[in-house]
Amino acid sequence: MEIPVKQLTTISLLVATAAAVRVGMNLVAFAIPILAYGVVVKIGLSETLAFTSGFVFGPVQGFITGVLIIIVSDLFTWAGLWTPIIAAIIGLLGICGGMLRRSKENSNGVFLGATAVLLTLISESLQNLYTTWFYLVSGMPLVVALGTAFSGGIISMITAIINNTVLFTTIVPRIVRILRRMVMGYEKNL
Repeated sequence: MEIPVKQLTTISLLVATAAAVRVGMNLVAFAIPILAYGVVVKIGLSETLAFTSGFVFGPVQGFITGVLIIIVSDLFTWAGLWTPIIAAIIGLLGICGGMLRRSKENSNGVFLGATAVLLTLISESLQNLYTTWFYLVSGMPLVVALGTAFSGGIISMITAIINNTVLFTTIVPRIVRILRRMVMGYEKNL
């Protein structure tokens, strides 16, 4: 599969923007009390720009965008065993963006808001399931490990839902219009 140069350039810009915001928010999160860390690190553009890339360019490009956002930003923060897993999860949001475009190309704010909530619940649940694995390795029973992972991730999940809902309903329609006009060469309403 060949990705046109304009798309590749735009994907690079989306990756760089989201990675820079993610690194910056990570630095802010480490400068504040540990209780607020889980809230601050969920504020960002990773999921939003991965979804947008998929919605405009297609599922493969959306996946690539999501994966690269996490890999690039983790190179500047805390790359570890979780990096490929989180990258795949965020890439999944890009795939969903591409698939949703095929089913509903002209989406309104309500649809995008509902999509943000659903995709964020899926993304955060997958991340919490991954965290469960660490508890299981330490010897916790499965039910306790699941309870610990999901209860510890509630504040993070709520923050991510709010962040993504606001961004999906406010900036995604604007970015989609700009990318469709400048990169894809046509204008349709979102």
